[in-house]
Amino acid sequence: MAAGAASVLLLLLLVTGTRGFPARSPRHDPPGCGYQSCPATRPSMLNVHLVPHTHDDVGWLKTVDQYYYGARNDIQHAGVQYILDSVIEQLLADPRRRFIYVETAFFYRWWRQQGAQMRATVTQLVQQGRLEFVNGGWCMNDEASTHYSAIIDQMTLGLRFLNDTFGPCGRPRVAWHIDPFGHSREQASLFAQMGFDGFFFGRLDYQDKRRRMKDKEMELLWRASESLQPPGADLFTGVLPNGYNPPAGFCWDQSCSDPPIQDDPQLEDYNADIVVKNFLDVAHNQAEMYKTNHIIMTMGSDFQYENANLWYKNLDKLIRYVNVQQSVGSNVNVLYSTPSCYLQELHRANLSWSVKRDDFFPYADGAYNFWTGYFTSRPALKRYERLSNNVLQACNQLEVLGGPSSRKGPYGDGDSDALREAMAVAQHHDAVSGTEKQHVANDYARRLAMGWARCQVLVSNSLSALSRSVTPRFYCENLNISVCPASENNSQFSVTIYNPLARSVSWTVRLPVNGTGYRVTDPRGQAVDTQVVPVSPFTRAVRRDRGYAVNELLFQVGAPPLGFSTYSVSLLLGSRRHPHTPRPGTPPSIQNEFLKVTFDPHTGMLSSISNLETKQTLELSQGFYWYNASSGNEDSPQTSGAYIFRPNSSTPFALCHRARARTLQTPLLTEVYQEFSPWVSQVVRLSRGQRQLELEWTVGPIPVEDGLGKEVITRFDSPMNTSGLFYTDSNGREILERRRDFRPTWDLKQTEPVAGNYYPVNTRIYMKDKQSQLTVLTDRSLGGSSIRDGSLELMLHRRLLYDDFRGVGEPLSEPGDYYDGLVVRGKLLVSLTPPGTAADTHRPEAERQALQPLLSLQPGESETGTLLEFSGLQAELPPAVHLLTVSQWDSDSVLVRLEHQFEKGDSQTHSQPVTVDLQKLFSTLEVVGVSEMSLAANQWKEDMRRLDWRGDAEWEPLHGRPGDPSAAVVRLQPMEIRTFLLRVRLR
Repeated sequence: MAAGAASVLLLLLLVTGTRGFPARSPRHDPPGCGYQSCPATRPSMLNVHLVPHTHDDVGWLKTVDQYYYGARNDIQHAGVQYILDSVIEQLLADPRRRFIYVETAFFYRWWRQQGAQMRATVTQLVQQGRLEFVNGGWCMNDEASTHYSAIIDQMTLGLRFLNDTFGPCGRPRVAWHIDPFGHSREQASLFAQMGFDGFFFGRLDYQDKRRRMKDKEMELLWRASESLQPPGADLFTGVLPNGYNPPAGFCWDQSCSDPPIQDDPQLEDYNADIVVKNFLDVAHNQAEMYKTNHIIMTMGSDFQYENANLWYKNLDKLIRYVNVQQSVGSNVNVLYSTPSCYLQELHRANLSWSVKRDDFFPYADGAYNFWTGYFTSRPALKRYERLSNNVLQACNQLEVLGGPSSRKGPYGDGDSDALREAMAVAQHHDAVSGTEKQHVANDYARRLAMGWARCQVLVSNSLSALSRSVTPRFYCENLNISVCPASENNSQFSVTIYNPLARSVSWTVRLPVNGTGYRVTDPRGQAVDTQVVPVSPFTRAVRRDRGYAVNELLFQVGAPPLGFSTYSVSLLLGSRRHPHTPRPGTPPSIQNEFLKVTFDPHTGMLSSISNLETKQTLELSQGFYWYNASSGNEDSPQTSGAYIFRPNSSTPFALCHRARARTLQTPLLTEVYQEFSPWVSQVVRLSRGQRQLELEWTVGPIPVEDGLGKEVITRFDSPMNTSGLFYTDSNGREILERRRDFRPTWDLKQTEPVAGNYYPVNTRIYMKDKQSQLTVLTDRSLGGSSIRDGSLELMLHRRLLYDDFRGVGEPLSEPGDYYDGLVVRGKLLVSLTPPGTAADTHRPEAERQALQPLLSLQPGESETGTLLEFSGLQAELPPAVHLLTVSQWDSDSVLVRLEHQFEKGDSQTHSQPVTVDLQKLFSTLEVVGVSEMSLAANQWKEDMRRLDWRGDAEWEPLHGRPGDPSAAVVRLQPMEIRTFLLRVRLR
């Protein structure tokens, strides 16, 4: 097809719409849905918007399958398929009735099981605005433990289904996070960039809520970015009055115990008059907390409306009997409504709203009840979810680069769909958060594993097409415990390193082997330096009966941007080399060309870190400690559990004051093995060319035979004067300043000096003074804080003996593979830099950790004619630009997201606008059409029209973004993500 013809085809698709493409939206909602479908209100009255809804967890006490089908009702009575069946029947019975639905993962299942007639009926209800989708993601994701790229993906998956199925009427106007346990600023920014007009949530700190109710600030304007020009990340936000439940006394589900409205005066239990009186009192009391003559009431809760007739029959009566009171002077008008209709009335009020610039962490529902434990709960699942995102992004990219043969090739049929859906489910606020039952956590992990298997087939097919090699490929999924049969069992094999980043990487490969000498050659046939070292004793203890390698082969590799390099490995037969072996004791110091680290000669523990480039040195100690988890007492029964962190003392117990140590030194790296106790150890690692100190920690099984639950932390202490300040990331993107015992929007009465100062750490935490910044990067989401000046701590693992009474109904005591407690291993990267240049180091390194190279092994010699090196890009992208998404959209379209990964003021070098030419992006694809979309790719960017809101605070406008030089050459401002649908063809 000629380029001109392709452009015409693209234009036609943009106008008419087709499956996978959003239809060209009218400037206003289509007649009958969205804001056009809202019922009339009465301007002179108090309008009460009743919102029938259900909250359907995508796994929690039961698995997602059990919830959908209604299985295991001995755990919890809940069956989502029956909810949807019943609601549709009741909506058809009365055109005044409304219902909202949220979790697309469940609706997608139900929709696939319906016949043509039911689908047509539901489509009509959607087009009439009587069934309205809100939020629209695959799930209602957690906001503390989720990485922004996974949030965007799960929202895109759900919203695309709604768009494909219902067109513009299926597009949600309102974000709806009624159950997550605290709310991040980055989440609000993402929602704004996705085109949402407003956001409603149910949980906020009890002190914050008390103050907001008093000052009528339950609704506000959230300015969710310090870098993006307003109103790009501004989001109107409302706090719901009752969480997401009905007012007390007005729950009419089969799971409720409130009496129904009994309106026959001849019956002994007639109660219609008292119900009306109570409702009017509730409405007037609620109105005292809000600024307009409109209030919202959520009429529903967890898995309600399985018998929707109960709800609607009573709501019909409530509306009728309350409204009839208008004839005798009542000013209350009750109506069926939706969040978007309520939002429209708030917008019409044309008021100024208070402006919020921080976030809603941490969340507490009482003086001793801080929901900060889940920041770390189930740390192994949190790591597996992060690794799965890494695999998914590589899988998506290789599907594009390898072409159609990626899905059907020599290795079978593969796809990214299973992993994409498993990852979307894993973002649920009772999944990656770690607040589910153990059998549900196992199910989330099982789904991710099945998705990996399908993706590995796709990756193998793609690499086969790109490299022209059909030798079987194997993937080493257990390298963290030195297990990989492909390297252990073969004397000759090749290693392909796929790099999912848009810039070249250098990486140290560690493979378990049984030989003592190996020859490794790069793609050009040049020998590379290798080292053989023994498998560490810590690893041998952890892997138990899995794997039998005695050594590890180490060598450094390089891989081009969005591409691969293949290295050949051969055992040197008869080699008399002896592996480097660790020596007892701790060295005075270790160093490479960038860092020097010293150790205390008496304790064997870290004592200082020096940046040799900047000539900075910081006294720094690191230790491991544990908080004794509260088991409750007579004064306060609150315990530590899956959700809540409540230590029984503000002073943690030191695990030990002296580390038993051994040291391994090779030309490639130096490792210090530190043993703090039989269940806590660490490898301090400094590799050649590395600008961060690597700390590989192993914790578990946590002993509880003493009857004490334990919450294990590592803490870094220094003499830095930090003035009570420290800094954490928000979902892996922008950084927020934290101040100990302080909240920006109310006068905090601190009741938990440790738990009340914990915040989510998704990728990094740091502290700084005028001279130095100490940054710690994490490999998963954890909880962290600075409990005293010059100190940073991160909670690594938790094992508890009591439930915390928030619904999960079991202690957080993960059994592990051997049922004696879970062992967890992870990595921290520590850097010391001047504050002004710190982002130049931690921004790209966080990107490297999130998208690590994907390794595959092929036994034997490389086939003749195999391509050993390949890059999918014509050139590396600028350092400030991250290629966030490359994903096949349909047969000849690719979804691409480009991200400026620096904040405004982050870096003198990189916090500047940068341009990218989309037509010069890919080496194998020609771009013949470009159209920009909203962040979630369910609207054309030029059609995105959001409601505008006025804030009551002055703000300094940023400089406007200059127009793009051309349709294909795009400009990115700091922290900007831009999403494009590219029509492509193979070069």
